[in-house]
Amino acid sequence: MNNLWVTPEGAWGDGSVHLTPAGCILVAVLIGLLLLAAAFIRQRHTAKKAALTTKQLVFSAAAIAIAVVCSMIKLFEMPMGGSVTMFSMLFIVIIAYWYGSYVGIMTAIAYGLVQFVMEPIFYTLPQMLLDYPIAFGALGLAGFFHNKKFGLQTGYVVGVLGRFVFSTLSGVVFFASYAPAGMHPLVYSMGYQASYLVPEALVTLILISIKPVSSALARVKAQAVE
Repeated sequence: MNNLWVTPEGAWGDGSVHLTPAGCILVAVLIGLLLLAAAFIRQRHTAKKAALTTKQLVFSAAAIAIAVVCSMIKLFEMPMGGSVTMFSMLFIVIIAYWYGSYVGIMTAIAYGLVQFVMEPIFYTLPQMLLDYPIAFGALGLAGFFHNKKFGLQTGYVVGVLGRFVFSTLSGVVFFASYAPAGMHPLVYSMGYQASYLVPEALVTLILISIKPVSSALARVKAQAVE
């Protein structure tokens, strides 16, 4: 044990690493520093327009907060991580759809790091990066469909697919030993990730395609981007 992490019997009895409170505080500080650094770099490369407006910052922070709350409402939870939540990914995708890829990816990465701090269990640093800031950050890919027709639906599918790809890659690289005998690790990982991502994605797509819901989202978007 040291000041930042401890290796107990692990969440699944396999010696996984748990952050201590001091480790969680350090990660939180690093999140803030990374976001400030990214905003500064973006600002320097943007001559006439601010990289992140106050309104974008407020809406992004609110979306992260709502997504975190919704992620705690788990309709179904897998034994080794991953769950069907109450539309948690949607709120991050919405920010990307409203403000574009840069703000969307930054918000999604921040959300992934917040998720890690909430349940700070990992095996290796590469695995942690792949499962949290990178996999969740892929939700921000929805921003490439910013202001496109059916952009929210298309962006949501692409964002979730991106998270699926990186989570599957993590499963193949770091959790191959959990695959049942005779099953290829890739098949096992794809099935595992799809078991919770696909149900939530399908229900969410149905929800945002309902006319009253889509109309309400359009009205909120008008206020968010004006």
